[in-house]
Amino acid sequence: MNSEDSIKPSRRDVMVVGAASSALLVNACQSATPTTYAEEGPPVVNETTSTVTLEVNGTPHRLTIDNRVTLLDALREHLRLTGTKKGCDHGQCGACTVIVNGRRINSCLSLAVMHAGDEIKTVEGFGTPDAPGPMQAAFIREDAYQCGYCTPGQICAAIGVLEEIRAGVPSHVTPSLTGPVEASPEEIRERMSGNICRCGAYSNILSAIQSVSGAV
Repeated sequence: MNSEDSIKPSRRDVMVVGAASSALLVNACQSATPTTYAEEGPPVVNETTSTVTLEVNGTPHRLTIDNRVTLLDALREHLRLTGTKKGCDHGQCGACTVIVNGRRINSCLSLAVMHAGDEIKTVEGFGTPDAPGPMQAAFIREDAYQCGYCTPGQICAAIGVLEEIRAGVPSHVTPSLTGPVEASPEEIRERMSGNICRCGAYSNILSAIQSVSGAV
């Protein structure tokens, strides 16, 4: 036997090493299994979950959730606030718009764990079917919807838009960066451009927003 044959592994050697490696891998995976929650007592948190308190529509909710859960999924799947809709889930349609600390955001693009302590408001927080808020009532009065799927996001965005205008925040079409901002049709269209209505109810949506702003 030459020196190369002495170090060349046999087929049996390869099988033995492979079996040993598999056993080690199984043991490693078992030891890395995430800690499960206890049935009673405080939640057990591991490296993939967090316990946060979300204040939604004035009510605090304590949740233990996966760190990768979006604010949209936390609202819909964990708190059962299904008024906020999942459209594109990529921040392109605006159906998931909610108000966080007074500003409108796409909840599908934000992780829930980022909003511990924030004030979150969904469409459910602006009124009820029996007592709709001003913007909700305007959408009904102006017939500003058809299928209605985008309407919760449209209403939240519209409320955020009027707050931006009242605060004097300029947009791309504002004539002056330092002067007052008016709720003109151009201004509202520009600010609402991130909210898509596939039914095409845009003219009535504009009328509803203008009626609340006092522009008409």
